[in-house]
Amino acid sequence: MRKRELLKQVWISYDEDRNLKIKCQKASMTESAVIRCLINSYEPREKPDDRFYEALKDLRAIGNNLNQLARKANSLGFIDETYYKKEAEKWNSFIINIKEEFLLPVAKIPTKD
Repeated sequence: MRKRELLKQVWISYDEDRNLKIKCQKASMTESAVIRCLINSYEPREKPDDRFYEALKDLRAIGNNLNQLARKANSLGFIDETYYKKEAEKWNSFIINIKEEFLLPVAKIPTKD
């Protein structure tokens, strides 16, 4: 079953259509997804280039390596477990912050007219 029950059709100009298509292409989103973001006062972000995703992949690999080292050191009994748990939480928070900075839509600040 669909989550959305209502169909809305609107008339737009050629310029508005071009601008909508540009926004969709930059954000790598469908027209309906961009319109829903805008209705909910969010401005879609442009999709980052491939370098961002490569960096994120590398960062995850480093995080996995650190986690494996921490597990091994903990099993041998000479590393502070709470310290490494805290560092792992920081690492996950760092990745979430990168996603928020580059990927998630931005809430628009309402302007007074």
